[in-house]
Amino acid sequence: MSAFRFVKYIGWPTITGLLFAACILLLFPKLQDKSTDENGSNSPFSLNALSPNAGNGWEGPASYSEAVRRATPAVVNIYTRKRTQVPQHRLMRDPVYRHFFNSANIPSQERMASALGSGVIINTNGYLLTNYHVVKGAEEIVVLLQDGREAHASLVGTDEDSDLAVLKITLDNLTAIPIGSPNDIEVGDVALAIGNPFGVGQTVTQGIISAKGRFGLGLNRYENFIQTDAAINPGSSGGALVDAYGNLVGINTAVLDKSNTGSGNSVGIGFAIPADTAINALNDIVEHGRVVRGWLGIEARPLSPQQIEAAGIGNVNGMMISAIYSNGPAHKAGLLPGDVITHINQKPVSDGRLSMLQVAQIPPGEDITIKVMRSGTPIELKATMGTRPLASS
Repeated sequence: MSAFRFVKYIGWPTITGLLFAACILLLFPKLQDKSTDENGSNSPFSLNALSPNAGNGWEGPASYSEAVRRATPAVVNIYTRKRTQVPQHRLMRDPVYRHFFNSANIPSQERMASALGSGVIINTNGYLLTNYHVVKGAEEIVVLLQDGREAHASLVGTDEDSDLAVLKITLDNLTAIPIGSPNDIEVGDVALAIGNPFGVGQTVTQGIISAKGRFGLGLNRYENFIQTDAAINPGSSGGALVDAYGNLVGINTAVLDKSNTGSGNSVGIGFAIPADTAINALNDIVEHGRVVRGWLGIEARPLSPQQIEAAGIGNVNGMMISAIYSNGPAHKAGLLPGDVITHINQKPVSDGRLSMLQVAQIPPGEDITIKVMRSGTPIELKATMGTRPLASS
């Protein structure tokens, strides 16, 4: 067969096949081969990139709606009415003005002011947690549920030292929030803040856990905050900080306000009281009427580098006992003023405020071990925790 006849014989089938293939590629562009780089990537822009399904702990949901559905029925809006004094004009204090305008005995004027906040239903018996500053001085407290129901709340008790308050409402078919473990959360975990900012209604904001164990901020006597960048605005105080599954990990309480204006607007640095601390406070308030804290019966201060050098105790961190209450747990254990506490239950003491928080969290009646430096000599003592007196709170 000549070359001409061969080409003529296979030409039309070949052309037909090529045209058919071109039509298939045009109709189904995904069948086209993707260009690959030298590392085998399908795109020059995806070198070393992880896909959403890469696994190894990197995968995450595209939506947190299921977490919101679990948590929001237990988050409530709180409205309070407080009696406040109306400031008088300075002329009202002028005796001549008061005489001529026959106002010698005008009583100080009062008005009822409204305030708002948020709260969290902890159990189906109707106990709620919120912030102390939300209900401080309130004469009337109204709780609005997500389903539209309202109820007047009674104040069971408060703990100003941790800025917590416990409320009680009487309604049927209440939904309690699932309780998570603040000890299990990690910096970088997704966090959702749920509350009633500016009174606009229940709102969810999303961020991450920015830090754990924040203290020394001067907000409360006992501080161990979870920090988050999920927006917390006025009205969100007392609301819920939940994880990506809708479990309660904290009670939103404050934001950083470096402007000294007291605006309380979110600046991306908010703080929440850990859920375990809040739940323990609720249980104490319901059972005892107040939060029961451990007490050593000492007054102590952290050591400065100069004091450490002057005391000749070497490179030792701790806090120095400045005073001891007579017949208190520390006095009975043999501690003396001037002793430097270095360890409590084998945990190093590095900061006075943090260590006092650790002491307060130890149940009264529990035996503890205290290591001290006394005149440069290490001593280990045993003490039995007492109950912090009300007068010292």
